[in-house]
Amino acid sequence: MTEINGLKDSAAIAGIGATEFSKSSGRSEMRLACEAVQAAIADAGLQPSQIDGMVTFSADTNPEIEIARNLGIGELSFFSRIHHGGGAACGTIQQAVLAVNSGVADYVVCYRAFNERSGRRFGTGVQDRPPSPTAEMAHFSWYSPFGLLTPAQWVAMFARRYMHEYGATSEDFGAIAVADRKHAATNPSAWFYEQPITLEDHQSSRWIVEPLHLLDCCQESDGAQAMVVTTPERARDLAQPTVIVNNAAQGAGVDQDMMTSYYRPSITGLPEMGLIARQLWNTTGLGPDDIQTAVIYDHFTPLALPQLEEFGFCARGEAKDFIKDGAIEIGGRLPINTHGGQLGEAYIHGMNGIAEGVRQVRGTSVNQVPGVEHALVTAGTMVPTSALVLGVDR
Repeated sequence: MTEINGLKDSAAIAGIGATEFSKSSGRSEMRLACEAVQAAIADAGLQPSQIDGMVTFSADTNPEIEIARNLGIGELSFFSRIHHGGGAACGTIQQAVLAVNSGVADYVVCYRAFNERSGRRFGTGVQDRPPSPTAEMAHFSWYSPFGLLTPAQWVAMFARRYMHEYGATSEDFGAIAVADRKHAATNPSAWFYEQPITLEDHQSSRWIVEPLHLLDCCQESDGAQAMVVTTPERARDLAQPTVIVNNAAQGAGVDQDMMTSYYRPSITGLPEMGLIARQLWNTTGLGPDDIQTAVIYDHFTPLALPQLEEFGFCARGEAKDFIKDGAIEIGGRLPINTHGGQLGEAYIHGMNGIAEGVRQVRGTSVNQVPGVEHALVTAGTMVPTSALVLGVDR
């Protein structure tokens, strides 16, 4: 692993834009993508013709060239896609950082758009996929005959083992959901605006697959999110306060599977996220004590706890104690998911979490944490993943 990669503080997020977040957008994924990209460009104070790079997820259905033609972007000198579902989110920013620093593009838009509720619902899993003799599809044959068909079922195996080893309870998982929904309740952009929950609500919500209740599982959302990345020097001439990408990192662990890494010596940690944590702390010179707020990928509540451990906010197995008594809410030691997270605002594959990190550093979040110097943002768990640290411009 390279400890110094030369990209520290070398790029900035200059614009963010999104559609509304809904359960039925009533329009195509392409239109959602165009709306979000256009909004991000406008937020930066740029014109579409100034964009010359684009990055998205391999799962996205919206080709770069179609968005470029629809918005009048023109020529593209860089385009790239990142694989592995929600693990791609911060990886899109890393790709943009590499592009603007190598000189192959000046302004790169990163985006994700889908109708994940009214269109193809990710939560239904793989049982309706036709057999295909590819390595990626053959992977599921190790699990589907035993009834492990959906993301919730894959995570439940991890969650149950984590509970067994560390004494975590369903109520500990519920603390994540309660904090997210508390923050969403004051965020007008959140689907669950003005709808906080109590721990009792969490405990009484129906089982999806034990030990996961309904309120342990993120939303299925329609919507899109985009952001513009450029160099700090260019960003300082644009419309918004400059938000520095202190660094971004990707990671895949030893014996990595897609959400089913059950054959490691231990399945209660997230070694791929630990790899990213080491990269970020080594390359930025920062550490857990330098982070005032974090956006922790929360597609399922149990997986928020080991992320806090992998990044060193607490020791292994101690996240259940770290999050007690409002520690992860506004006013606590580490407020997380101040936009409401994917449980409270929307599930846009983590891209809306990056936007919240930008708002926190700008000082414009609806749930602003005082004195934010640095914000951590993580991407999907139990998959090859990514994360980044955002900071104020010095």
